[in-house]
Amino acid sequence: MTETYSTLTLTLDSGDVTIKLRPDLAPEHVARIAELANEGFYDGVVFHRVIPGFMAQGGDPTGTGMHGSDKPNLKQEFSKEPHVRGTCSMARTMDPNSANSQFFICFDDARFLDGQYTVWGQVTDGMELIDALPKGEPPANPGKIVSMKAA
Repeated sequence: MTETYSTLTLTLDSGDVTIKLRPDLAPEHVARIAELANEGFYDGVVFHRVIPGFMAQGGDPTGTGMHGSDKPNLKQEFSKEPHVRGTCSMARTMDPNSANSQFFICFDDARFLDGQYTVWGQVTDGMELIDALPKGEPPANPGKIVSMKAA
C-alpha cells in the first residue's frame, strides 16, 4: 500500500512554507517528492535559480541545476492546472519525461508553462518566505532548504 500525503512542510531559515500536495493531478510526482523529502534528500539543498516575477527553482543536490536524485526520471503527468502564484511544479530538460527531483515555485502567473510541466502542489502558507529568497541564476548567497517533510 502506498502512503498518501496531503501536505509538505518546506522549512527555510526564515520559517515554514506549507504546500498542499496534489496527488489528484500528479500521483507519481507527489509520491517522489514525498519520498525524497522524507529521506532527507532536500535537506541543505539550495534554490539555485530564482528569477523575480517568475519562479524559484531548487532540488539539485549539487546546487548547479544539472543534477537530480539517483532515482529514475518520471513520466510526465501534465494537467490543465494553471501555473499561477504559489504553484509548485517539476523542472525538467527538453525531454518531457525527464523530471526527477528539481522543482520550482511560481512567484506570479506563468501560464505559458501550462500543460508542459507537471504541477504537484500549491503553497497555502508562507509564500512571503519564497518571495524573500535571494535572487539570481545562481544567487550569490542562495536560500537553502533546512528541511522538507511530507505528512
